Amino acid sequence: MVRELNATAASLLGFLHEGPRTGWDLVGMTQRRIGKFWSITTSQVYRELAAMDRSGLVEAGESGPRDRKPYTITGAGRAAFAEWIDRDPGPENIRHPLLLTVAFGAHLPPERLREMLTAHREVHERQLAEYESVLAGGEPDEFGIATLEYGIRYERAALDWFDAVADRLPTDTTVER
Repeated sequence: MVRELNATAASLLGFLHEGPRTGWDLVGMTQRRIGKFWSITTSQVYRELAAMDRSGLVEAGESGPRDRKPYTITGAGRAAFAEWIDRDPGPENIRHPLLLTVAFGAHLPPERLREMLTAHREVHERQLAEYESVLAGGEPDEFGIATLEYGIRYERAALDWFDAVADRLPTDTTVER
């Protein structure tokens, strides 16, 4: 019986297909490679590694410098990952704090909402530039390129939305409380 994986455990196993990694290595990899579209905390990484070690999906090696243990994926881990990756990923779940604020924007002074939108727009501009720079530098494989292109298109769509929503905001200072 293969343990049914959650997305966090599965992503760690996906990275371990590339070779043994410490928890610290995996935290860095998740932040660099999937952190822009999938959040995983440091505590989740270590918690999942310990659970997968107990379940036989990974095997912990000898502690190295700073008491860091390298983990290696096992045959059972490969089987669990293969089962997980073949499943339908399920529906998208958008949780965007700015959209929640905009939804209740009538309760803010328009200038404050504009400040927030401007600040968030700048973040999206920087992210688009970063994605385009990474793409120009050469992503390692076609799957990384596909993911990166999604990020570029997402950022461009977000910037289009910022432009459109700016024209819709009221200019008076009446605020519903």
